[in-house]
Amino acid sequence: DAGIKLTSVASAVWSASSREIIEALIAGERDPAVLAQMAKSRMRAKIPQLEEALYGHFGAHHAFVAAQIIDHIDYLDTAIEALTQEICERLVPFEIGVALVSSIPGISA
Repeated sequence: DAGIKLTSVASAVWSASSREIIEALIAGERDPAVLAQMAKSRMRAKIPQLEEALYGHFGAHHAFVAAQIIDHIDYLDTAIEALTQEICERLVPFEIGVALVSSIPGISA
């Protein structure tokens, strides 16, 4: 209901540009022109479309929910990294077997 259509312009919602724009919205920035200027690399070519997509009614309640979602995503990313590290450490004794299985087409480490 905020009317923000970032996903209609950004191909990756969690790109560096999108993340910075969302964090600016959470922090209170509402000017679509200012938000659009946060675009990086290839998204800079879409600044006019971004300005249009970022015009809306993003309120304090939207900011609260968006902050909760970002915090949860950050937690999940941290948990995935910790689990990946744990799996890698536990597979050390089985390096030869992992290499052998990984040599099968369609299977990777």
